[in-house]
Amino acid sequence: MKPDRIERAHLRDPRDLSHTIHRYDPPADLAGLVQRFWIPVWSVDPGHRAEQRVLQYPCALVVVARDYARFYGVAAGLSTTTLIGDGWAVGVMCEPAGGWLLARRSMAEFKDRYADVVDVLGDAGAVLAREVRAAMSMPTLVGSHTAAMSLMNAALRTFLPVDDEGIQVNQVVAFVEQHPDVLRVAQVCERFDLSERALQRLVRRRVGLSPKWLIQRRRLHEASALLRDRPGSLAEVAAELGYADQSHFIRDFTGSVGAPPNRYAAS
Repeated sequence: MKPDRIERAHLRDPRDLSHTIHRYDPPADLAGLVQRFWIPVWSVDPGHRAEQRVLQYPCALVVVARDYARFYGVAAGLSTTTLIGDGWAVGVMCEPAGGWLLARRSMAEFKDRYADVVDVLGDAGAVLAREVRAAMSMPTLVGSHTAAMSLMNAALRTFLPVDDEGIQVNQVVAFVEQHPDVLRVAQVCERFDLSERALQRLVRRRVGLSPKWLIQRRRLHEASALLRDRPGSLAEVAAELGYADQSHFIRDFTGSVGAPPNRYAAS
């Protein structure tokens, strides 16, 4: 189990003690399809709400909770979930290749939206949701997590192997995320010997968005981490992220997060 931590994608107020997130690596045979599992368990005082804000990674999600089971496409902007009462969820964070493998449809159809897991996985989705809920009868226990993930693993294995295009899109996204010096789509085209049009089609079909969005999202993830460490140094952060000027950085950040960077850093 990976320890709970504030990830760069999760814009969590450090004063928010409403929940604990348990994170687990997938088994080796699901490499290329699944990045990880995460299981949040929360308890919010009556009459209160806990807003969770996430700048989602470029990948689909499968989430089973007590009262819903959903397949999520990528949210282009800020994704917000409100926690109330006591609850839990079992989440699968797919690799970029995974969304299309599960849905067999362009991920552009799921941009900024979700579908009931039954609409994507059919009757198997209903069975999976029912069995995962039974396994999570004691949501704070690691044994319940292990049982729920075992059910998820068995269901996900039916979508293997990862196809060649899926392998390629995984490599494209990893390249963008692991190289902060990649600031232009042309750099990605050159690395993978793809025309800009071919790259656009690949990323739209498998992720649902554009190569330019991939670069911007990575920069915003980096920004959220830097602002936690260096609040007030907007010019330094903008320069480190490769922005030509501070105002451009502020526009990008505010447009996606819904708050200017200095306000985000203060919170």
